[in-house]
Amino acid sequence: MHLIFRTFLVWLRRNGPRLDPHEVGRLAFRVLPTDLDVLGHMNNGVYLSIMDLGRMDLLQRSGVWSRLLGAGFFPVMADETISFRRSLMPWQRFTLETRIVGYDAKAVYVEQRMVVAGEIYARATTRGRFVKKSGGTATTAEVAEVAGIDITGHPLPEWMARWATDVALPAARVAAPSEWD
Repeated sequence: MHLIFRTFLVWLRRNGPRLDPHEVGRLAFRVLPTDLDVLGHMNNGVYLSIMDLGRMDLLQRSGVWSRLLGAGFFPVMADETISFRRSLMPWQRFTLETRIVGYDAKAVYVEQRMVVAGEIYARATTRGRFVKKSGGTATTAEVAEVAGIDITGHPLPEWMARWATDVALPAARVAAPSEWD
């Protein structure tokens, strides 16, 4: 795991400044040589890996992480879409911003941005769910109850609902053959 040290540092920050789960979480990073691809800028896959840390940080510092794990709920990614505007270069400092945008019955939608000097370099939209250790998927109502948060003031933007429908794959229990036209 190439982000083990960063993961450990974010985990140590779990007792850092508290956040409301609906605030923007911010983490400062620097592009390391291990983040680079053959073209000498941050590899596209590294953006998404670092964004995992932003979601982890938001859950931890809001106090939601421990409550969900205590209830046997574990986060999983369902969908991710990322857009790139500018490249992050070696040793460049950047800020990862993470914010919950809204909810539907089964998922939490998060926007994340890589920002340099107030400018967006990349932006991702993600849809995550919580699976139960006992089996199945937790509804957002169950997640909200366990986490002790109010999700009613965060309706899902219409375009995100369309995006989720457009990119969805069939459920795991349904066949999804790989057939090319």
